[in-house]
Amino acid sequence: MSTLELVLNMLAEATTTELSKTTEPKNFDENRGVAIKGGSIAGNARKEIENTTGKPVLTEKSAVDFTRVIADIIIDREDNKK
Repeated sequence: MSTLELVLNMLAEATTTELSKTTEPKNFDENRGVAIKGGSIAGNARKEIENTTGKPVLTEKSAVDFTRVIADIIIDREDNKK
């Protein structure tokens, strides 16, 4: 998972949360609709980024791979402090 993928995922989650606060869904179907809208907004952002850069946003890396990169950065910083 790239940094941009992570950010777009966060955008989808934050947008869904805000939409939920605004619309106050009452049941599963309404919640599902809010989640779809939030995901659609992030999906549209992804498509615009891809159209502008000419590069795909999605990678074959998983969130676990991204976590390893972050962990390596933290370890390097700690080593440099010593």
